[in-house]
This record gives sequence, C-alpha cells and structure tokens, in this order.
Amino acid sequence: MIVVSTLLMAIANILNMVIGLYIWIVIIAALITWVRPDPYNPIVQILYKLTEPVYALIRRYIPTNFNGFDVAPLILILGLQFIQLFFVNLLFKIAQGM
Repeated sequence: MIVVSTLLMAIANILNMVIGLYIWIVIIAALITWVRPDPYNPIVQILYKLTEPVYALIRRYIPTNFNGFDVAPLILILGLQFIQLFFVNLLFKIAQGM
C-alpha cells in the first residue's frame, strides 16, 4: 500500500509542477503579444507552438474575442487552476488515505 501511496503522491507532485509551469508559459505568451515580438524569434515560436493549439480548442467552443481583447488565455488559466485545485488535491487526498 505504501508503494501505491508514494506513487500517487509523486504523480500528483509532477502534475502540479507541470500545470504551474504551463500557467507561467501562458502568462508569458499573453504578455509578449502586447509588444509585437519578432515572429522569427525562437522563444516566440516555442511559446506560440505551446499555447496556440490550446487556444484554438477553446476558441472552437467559446467566443473569446470581446472588443479586440482575447480572453482565451484567461479561460485557459482558470481551467488549469481548477484542474490543479481539484484533481491534484484529490490525488493527494487519495494518497494520504491509503
């Protein structure tokens, strides 16, 4: 039982770190769009490749453009926060209960 509990704790910790890192990537990508970066910059291309597919998925189901302001990053961050608070904490609780 202790092996399964430790495994669940490790998975929960890794998932928590990955979600936290991706939230920061979304924030940085959203801030960079305000300054019109060089689209050929490798960092800008990586940020675009990491965030744009998820934005496209959100935009397919929810209208995100309000008066020229795109709220897709905000919706994504709220969704990631929900996953982080609910599912990661649920994994921690399950692991502690074992």
